[in-house]
Amino acid sequence: MGGVSSEKEVSLESGRNIFSKMDRQKYDPIAVFMDSRGGLWEIPLKLLMRNSTRDIEEDLDEEAGRIPYEKLASVVDFIYIGLHGKYGEDGCLQGLLELLKIPYTGSGVLGSALAMDKYTSRNVLAMSGIDVPRTRAVSIREWENGESDILNEVERDIGFPCVVKPTREGCSTAVKKVVTREGVPDALKAAFEWDSIALVEEFITGKEITCGVLGNESPIALTPSETIPTDDVLSLEDKFLYGQGENKTPARVSDETLKEIQDVAVRSYTALGLKAYSRIDMFVSDDGRILVLEPNSLPGMTPSTVLFHQAAASGITQTGLIDLVIEYSLEAHEKKRGPL
Repeated sequence: MGGVSSEKEVSLESGRNIFSKMDRQKYDPIAVFMDSRGGLWEIPLKLLMRNSTRDIEEDLDEEAGRIPYEKLASVVDFIYIGLHGKYGEDGCLQGLLELLKIPYTGSGVLGSALAMDKYTSRNVLAMSGIDVPRTRAVSIREWENGESDILNEVERDIGFPCVVKPTREGCSTAVKKVVTREGVPDALKAAFEWDSIALVEEFITGKEITCGVLGNESPIALTPSETIPTDDVLSLEDKFLYGQGENKTPARVSDETLKEIQDVAVRSYTALGLKAYSRIDMFVSDDGRILVLEPNSLPGMTPSTVLFHQAAASGITQTGLIDLVIEYSLEAHEKKRGPL
């Protein structure tokens, strides 16, 4: 838990919850914290309960035990990854663990990298016959060399309002609704602070839906949830702050649409080669389209996350869901040939 991404505070909440809810009759967990430089530490309970990653880092030298990467396999048998975002969810850590021959939760190197990159994942999904938003990827270099041409393309092909975001960030980081051509430069500038490529995508009106998927060769979809934002664009607080956003499980759509959402979630999961568990974020537009926004290969596991609501609708407790994730992950690693 922790890490170096913009999502490290959410990761801390996920990690704490996973650690506390893990079945002590089956597992002997330790809390491993990744600091802001990528270093690993085994931390005691009193550090785990600190308010923020910064608070934890202040006392690592005195209170925690450093774990060099090359020693990790002698400390743990398995890693439950509670990291989110860059370097933890995007295939980087997965590649390290593959080299160290340590099994871990979730998808492998390629599936994780695809899921993290919204533009690339949308291309793969579109090739698989899955509906995605109209999207224009803009690189920093391209923007610097042709602002006017790009603005013309956005106006012609995407239209207004539109949404601008970094291609490899989560938790609504630098996501901005833009209503006129004049607002695009500032929105792109904000997105470029987080990534070298930004996305300009169509603004969709309708219901924002998210659906968890579990399994490997024959994945199953959980009960879809509807997330009701407090503003035009779903915020970090809506997603993870208890009592801030409103979630409805099941989503307020017909039974037929619920099944269609589940079908799209499983098809997306399979097309991207995801493993063990993920959450697929979608929109059901006002005109009935089901569009996939992005997959989350390591979805938030905070106490209030919708994934636990969806599991509860199927009679699965938080401890039970964590156990299933571990079982499916071990199964995937036992069957793999080469990296997962």
